[in-house]
Amino acid sequence: MTSVVESPVRRRSWGETAGRWAKIASRELVTVAITIFGLLLITFFIARVIPIDPVLAVVGDNARPETYEAARIELGLDKPLWQQFAIYVGKVFSGDLGRSVLTSNTVVDDIKRVFPATLELATLGTLIGCLLGIPLGVVAAVYQGRWPDQVARVIGLFGYSIPVFWLGLMGLLLFYAKLGWVGGPGRAGIAFQDLITPITGILVIDAAIEGDWEAFRDAWSHLILPSAVLGILSVAYISRMTRSFMITELQQQYVIAARVKGLSEFRVVWRHAMHNAFVPLVTVIAVSYMHLLEGSVLTETIFAWPGLGRYLTHSLLNADMNAVLGGTLVIGAVFIAVNLLSDILGRLVDPRTR
Repeated sequence: MTSVVESPVRRRSWGETAGRWAKIASRELVTVAITIFGLLLITFFIARVIPIDPVLAVVGDNARPETYEAARIELGLDKPLWQQFAIYVGKVFSGDLGRSVLTSNTVVDDIKRVFPATLELATLGTLIGCLLGIPLGVVAAVYQGRWPDQVARVIGLFGYSIPVFWLGLMGLLLFYAKLGWVGGPGRAGIAFQDLITPITGILVIDAAIEGDWEAFRDAWSHLILPSAVLGILSVAYISRMTRSFMITELQQQYVIAARVKGLSEFRVVWRHAMHNAFVPLVTVIAVSYMHLLEGSVLTETIFAWPGLGRYLTHSLLNADMNAVLGGTLVIGAVFIAVNLLSDILGRLVDPRTR
């Protein structure tokens, strides 16, 4: 009797859950499609309004008029604007982002070469920011107004105030030139240049896969300092936001009730309050990660790090617009993917969205 009554309810509950997730998925897909279309539209019109002739970038300033016209037709610039946009969208979705004038390689090949360097830098920087920033923010919230809170706020202020280029130069001077604790500029020492076969493009992972631990240590010694510089920025942002979220949660009724029941302070803070604060914190971590991905230009320049930011800077200075726009599209796509992933993770963590 009991099973007969409960069974339809269970089936209806699963059906409602599946329908809710289907609506969420469809809504997210529509949002992503609109965002990608807007990104393509913006990059296309940027390429058309900048005062740089893409034909001259291909044929050179001293080309004959007939050569110029032939190249213009080959690039499709003689067609109406809407047809040019349609061709541009078709090329992007087929993986054709044009050819770099600076390197003479396809932009896709260049990005495949430089993007893993930025990815490992930003990923380790964000990991440092989470491992240090979250506990720091929690401690600051628990001891609000007391000396641990003041220390955390000073650390956050330091991370926001110190210029990245100065911090990087001082880090190289102290830890590389004076103490010799880390490797110098670049991703690897001279003895290890092009020694590791690129599998993922991330040197520490590729060296570990090959079992070359000497190359792994060398790659790690070059990676840790620029990642720590970026990590300081991430610590400042994540700790400040964690503190804000935790102060709000620690004032809620469920925390007071948990303390009245006699639960330990550790369980109240980390099991209950932190669980609810983690939902908005996922978005904060995603924003920090995206910021490090697109904002590491100065760090890559100081440490001669051959990443996407440095590649785009050189391309922009040399009017290589295919490379600039291709890199912009890649960064935009990564932004969309990370934002979508953080939204999905937040829904999975928060039972109120199920």
